[in-house]
Amino acid sequence: MPPVSAADDRTPPRRFNAGRHCLADNARLRPGKTALVMVGAGDDVTRITYAEADRAIRGIAAGFARLGLEPGARVMIRMGNEADYVLVYFGALAAGLVALPSSSQLTPAEAAFLMEDSGASVVVAGRDAALDRDRLGDRIVLDSEKIAEMKSGEPVAEYADTAADDPATLVYTSGTSGSPKGVLHAHRAIWGRRPMHAHWLGLNEGDVMLHAGAMNWTYTLGVGITDPWACGATAVIYNGPRERGIWPGLIAAHGATIFAAVPSVYRQILKYADLSQHDLSRLRHGVTAGEALPPDLLEAWTATTRTPLYEALGMSEISTYVSSGPTIPVRPGSPGRPQPGRRVAILPAEGDPEPLPQGETGLLAIHRSEPGLMLGYWNRPDEEATVLRGDWFTGGDLASLDADGYLWFHGRNDDLMNAMGYRVSPNEVEAVLAEHPDIAEVGVTELAVRADVRVIAAFVVPRPGAVPDAPALIAWCGERLAAYKTPREIRFLDALPRTANGKVQRKRLAETQS
Repeated sequence: MPPVSAADDRTPPRRFNAGRHCLADNARLRPGKTALVMVGAGDDVTRITYAEADRAIRGIAAGFARLGLEPGARVMIRMGNEADYVLVYFGALAAGLVALPSSSQLTPAEAAFLMEDSGASVVVAGRDAALDRDRLGDRIVLDSEKIAEMKSGEPVAEYADTAADDPATLVYTSGTSGSPKGVLHAHRAIWGRRPMHAHWLGLNEGDVMLHAGAMNWTYTLGVGITDPWACGATAVIYNGPRERGIWPGLIAAHGATIFAAVPSVYRQILKYADLSQHDLSRLRHGVTAGEALPPDLLEAWTATTRTPLYEALGMSEISTYVSSGPTIPVRPGSPGRPQPGRRVAILPAEGDPEPLPQGETGLLAIHRSEPGLMLGYWNRPDEEATVLRGDWFTGGDLASLDADGYLWFHGRNDDLMNAMGYRVSPNEVEAVLAEHPDIAEVGVTELAVRADVRVIAAFVVPRPGAVPDAPALIAWCGERLAAYKTPREIRFLDALPRTANGKVQRKRLAETQS
């Protein structure tokens, strides 16, 4: 399966199943090839071939069918960083159901919101899954033992005969209103990833892709698993202790040809690992997304490893669509150019959605004909109205395009924050802190602590008589929010900066003194 070229047809077949696209041909053409390597602590390594993955996924699909679920029923996955996460995800697609991957970092209350908002019929719970049992209702809960039984049971003969536009995946991300919103993707979303394979990842069937992320992150499920499988390559995921300098040893041990991570991981490698002790000769390049890549880190990585580092820009609603890569030369400070075949424009923030000339700053937009674009927000037509403008989808990024087509990022048109690659709404964090009895007012924003590291910070006005206690407030959030949403810093103020109309000016919070 060679990388897709710009000339390839971008319209998916009318009948298309994402699971079949990634597994069926691979199981037939390369059954004994390793599809997935799960690496744990020490010598704990699990290898799954394409034939084994295909068989297990069709077994899980048959198990779902025996539950009598309607096509399109939602299957929420509450599992850790384990192989079964991937098999259940693709098993849901193979059965014509909608997979809902969720983060293991979510608290029981946060997970319950996703379960109830999505109307999930099934919850697949790993051994350490945090579930609010009182809110399960009549939902079917499948544990690891039940999944093992399904994997070994009689499989379905064929993947579900789904249409390219049928729902396949529901991913939750922060909305501007504060509560998470579901982004619903069709089976065609995997077809829409094809331009990434040649123009960002440089991916082909001979590659070994090592991804540094956790399984429940769409960056990992997409780049770490789906893309290698779509090309017949091998995916490697690590599930052992998160030692900061461990990645070069894993690259060498498993012969990784491509390494995927966020920029902070690359910086940790350069700081904590002795690269001279590892054979990185098979590593062709690294790829990065989720956060902006600082030019100094790009320079340090390429000078030290003598391998390129390719950046991409994307979002939950479309995945990556702007990048550098083997066909797009790197330009420091820019995430790259729109991948060939993508229709990208810069629109005015207000008024008619007419593309702006090169060099002008406006809202980054992608054409609604893009096959990787979401079907819509789950039961949120009000949210859709804010991002769909004529023939274009706008995600809130402010950017410009230069004369060579390179994109330059100028921040957000809203207050959404980027925490460890996840979008987080300040409203959601503020609502949790506002319930604390010692807090009179609170504002939340991002705070730059290094050139490539931004953390969530809460700016708090204490109630009269309250004793400021930052660790206690962080612990309060940690009990109610996923770790990536929890503030890393608390600053105490006498008053929050506000507009003349009384609205908190979040962008000015970072200017205040601690």
